Amino acid sequence: MLNLSKAIYGKLPGSALASHIANRMFKGRAPEGAEYPYVVYLIVSNSPILTFNTNYEDTIIQFSLFSSASGSTEVEGMYTDLKTLYDEKAMSIDSETLIWMVRENATLMVEDHTVKNGTVQVWHYAVDYRVIIKV
Repeated sequence: MLNLSKAIYGKLPGSALASHIANRMFKGRAPEGAEYPYVVYLIVSNSPILTFNTNYEDTIIQFSLFSSASGSTEVEGMYTDLKTLYDEKAMSIDSETLIWMVRENATLMVEDHTVKNGTVQVWHYAVDYRVIIKV
């Protein structure tokens, strides 16, 4: 999974998404006090697909896009940038072969986040991708 994480993060530099979030993409969770907007990605699940002569990994990756803007325009722009970067796009993964990366689900919600100065309302787009890798 380390190689997949490196490949996901490796596509970010120079992209529209990177510009939108000032390269603030974190694995697992954002550091305390992280400035909005930002993206967090994590592995939701991973299971092997074993065949007689080829093995694959079936992984669900979730990207959580966060924006503290008053309206949803910023987070929706981030979502568009995420799709442009990852939807069924080629990705180089060390020692493995990407078969596909397909968006499966996206949910837009509003949450309250506790920050240093109190509570802030945050737009959150949770976007799930299924990634199949030949190992």
